[in-house]
Amino acid sequence: MSERTTDPAEPPAHGEGMDCATESFVAYRNLLFTVAYEMLGSATDAEDVLQETWLRWMKVDVAQVSDQRAYLVRITTRQSLNRLRTMKRRKEAYVGPWLPEPLLTTPDVAEDVELAESVSMALMLVLETLSPTERAVFVLREAFDVSYNEIAAAVGKSPAAVRQIAHRARHHVEARRPREAVSPGEARAVLESFQRALQTKDLQGLLDVLAPEVVVISDGGGVKQAAPRPIIGADKVARFIVGGLGKAQVALTSDPIVINGNPALLVRVDGEIDGVIAIRVEDARITGLYYVGNPKKLTHLEAETPLTLR
Repeated sequence: MSERTTDPAEPPAHGEGMDCATESFVAYRNLLFTVAYEMLGSATDAEDVLQETWLRWMKVDVAQVSDQRAYLVRITTRQSLNRLRTMKRRKEAYVGPWLPEPLLTTPDVAEDVELAESVSMALMLVLETLSPTERAVFVLREAFDVSYNEIAAAVGKSPAAVRQIAHRARHHVEARRPREAVSPGEARAVLESFQRALQTKDLQGLLDVLAPEVVVISDGGGVKQAAPRPIIGADKVARFIVGGLGKAQVALTSDPIVINGNPALLVRVDGEIDGVIAIRVEDARITGLYYVGNPKKLTHLEAETPLTLR
């Protein structure tokens, strides 16, 4: 097999036996995965997009490409848009609420405030409310600082139209995203209080850490038991949690973990991984609780996934 058909999932060490096209793809692989993941909210689909990007990149005359990063991002964006439309049909048939696929991330993701926010469960959920084109434009412009001309080439719109879409998407997201960024330390402190109340089934402890308007969204995918719709309000949420724990005759444990660059909890039932709890924190209280229990979405918790905006 020639080097031009090397599987990018298992690339050779940088600079060892690679041609120019392969070397470029390997150099930008983490960036391209991050672009696809932020557009799709699914690591599995993002990996498929990378494979499709690789196959198309191998057909390009790299010597004629003046900006390889921009070209690769353009291919990834187009493939992600195609997949977004397919995913829309899957989500319409999905059982219960749909949440993004959680990723165990490297320490540098948590240290990069901009990156950690852009892949946070809270923001990824807001992005779900955008149209495919709006999401692509917002992600490329706001997270990756891609020029309007480059975005226009990627999404098949004029630069003027892209500017309008970007403005509309930004306004939509700003109205729904957390009002202020929370430091990792503050988020960890809030999560620790929640964890103590969770493990001791302390109703008052939960009420103390939950914001009055807190929302719980649980994703079981029709495989794991989950609330069929979001639960809203501190009292309802606290009683739902304590009531559920009281009925379950199981050994439940939770451990701190970094998911999508943000503090989270890995929940085990009788020693087996049951799911991941991510949170949204505002004013030192939890305003969003996101529980991913669908086993198909828990496949990226054993190894760290490198992400980057550069």
